[in-house]
Amino acid sequence: MRVNWPIGKASAIARWVTRRLMSNHADIVPPKSLLYTRKGDSGFSSLFNGERRRKDDMVFEALGAVDELNSRIGLAREHCPSTSLGEDFLQQLCDIQSALLDAGSSIATPLDSEKSNLNKISRVKFDCQKLSVLEAWIDRLDSAVPPLRHFILPGGGLASSHFHLARTAARTAERRASMLVLDGAADPEVLKYLNRLSDFLFAAARFAAHKLGHPETQYQKT
Repeated sequence: MRVNWPIGKASAIARWVTRRLMSNHADIVPPKSLLYTRKGDSGFSSLFNGERRRKDDMVFEALGAVDELNSRIGLAREHCPSTSLGEDFLQQLCDIQSALLDAGSSIATPLDSEKSNLNKISRVKFDCQKLSVLEAWIDRLDSAVPPLRHFILPGGGLASSHFHLARTAARTAERRASMLVLDGAADPEVLKYLNRLSDFLFAAARFAAHKLGHPETQYQKT
C-alpha cells in the first residue's frame, strides 16, 4: 500500500534514515590492513629468504637504493608524453622497473646466508639476458640523438632532468650492490645490470631532451 506522507514529514523521515545508516556504518570496524605487520618496529626486518637482520644491514641499504631508483624512474616516466617519445620507450621503462623488482628479490636472498638454499637462490636468479636487451635499447636511443662531443649539464627539460636524477640513483644503487657482490653475497649479474642502467638513463635523458625540443647545456670550464 502506498502512503502519501506530507512533504515535511517525509523529509524528516529521510533525514532519520540517513543518520541511522551513517551511524551503523561508523560502527563497522574495517579488517586490519596487510600493509603493516609491526614486525619491524624493533629495528629488525625479514629478507626474502626469511632471515631477519638489522635494518641498517648492508643488504637493506642496497634494497633501499634499488627501491629509490625504481621510484625515480617511475617519476621520470610520468613526465614522458607517449605522443613524442613513443609507446615502445614507455614500455621499456616499465620493463626496467619490473627488472629492478627482480633485482631486489635477488639481493634479498643473500648467497652467503644459511637461509638461502639452492631452491631459493634458483628461484630469484637474475636473468642475464636482461643485460643484452638493455644494451640494445641504449644503442637505439644513442643513435636517435646527435653525437655527444662535449660534457653536458644535467637538465634539458623536466623529463630529461628526472632521467638524470634517476641516473645518479642508479650509481648509488650500484655502489651499494657492489659491496655485496665483492663479498660474495649477491649475484654479479645484478651489479652488471645496475651499471648498464645508469648508461641507459643517460641515453634516455638525451633522447627525451632531443625529442621534446629542449636544448642541452654544454659544460663550460669556470
